[in-house]
Amino acid sequence: MKTFQISTPKLVAHAADGIGVLAINNIDKRNALDLSMWQDIPTVIGAMSADPEVRVLIIRGSGDSPFASGADISEFQTVRASAAGGRAYEEANEAAFAAIANCPMPVIAMIRRFCMGGGVGIAAACDLRVASDDTLFAVPAGRLGVGYPPRAMRMVVASFGAAAAKDLFFTARRMDAAEAKALGVLHRLFPAEALEAETMDLARTIAANAPLALRSAKASIAAAAGLPGAPSEHALVALADACFDSADYAEGRAAFLAKRPPIFHGR
Repeated sequence: MKTFQISTPKLVAHAADGIGVLAINNIDKRNALDLSMWQDIPTVIGAMSADPEVRVLIIRGSGDSPFASGADISEFQTVRASAAGGRAYEEANEAAFAAIANCPMPVIAMIRRFCMGGGVGIAAACDLRVASDDTLFAVPAGRLGVGYPPRAMRMVVASFGAAAAKDLFFTARRMDAAEAKALGVLHRLFPAEALEAETMDLARTIAANAPLALRSAKASIAAAAGLPGAPSEHALVALADACFDSADYAEGRAAFLAKRPPIFHGR
């Protein structure tokens, strides 16, 4: 498959062999996200989503840097100093989370070392979350006096469950990866040195499946979970019908009968 590449000053994205990667690249600030980064996320996700050859997306920190250490605190005294500025910032947050959650392909959060504040929101918007065993999670909003965007909170509760969300938000404490896995925040937990290889194996497994079937499943799960922006019942039926009318469905049946791996083309 062709290679895809797009970048902004602090986000780097590329794709090859059906797997897209969006890397948060603000290493000097432990991958804290400033307003421009939140605003750029929908653009990058949109470009990935528009490429029919990209079948799964991984969001991660650049290189071996942390996943995301939350919002850039230095902006609290500037762009978030007033209620109006705070609302505008929240709108950028929510647009970024929605772009991830509504991306038609499965999205994997590959989490290393730190997943704090807005980084937890990004992880919650992803479909699957895998982490290294040295990762720490926290939402310090309670200690900062910050209100969390309501639509983003719906994603957190839908992804983690109300009990884990209450623990994270009410205590503002740091939670280690083992506890996060036990609470259902994480799907898989790996030794730090194995995280990247295991995540790529998971992505390849997903990318080998029928893209239309994955898109239909993701949309139906989002609707069942009550996620913001989920498709209507009519749209869900159309997505399922498209699977049955596709060449991939014929290929899947033929491959099953021939006892060979299917080769899907997303049509």
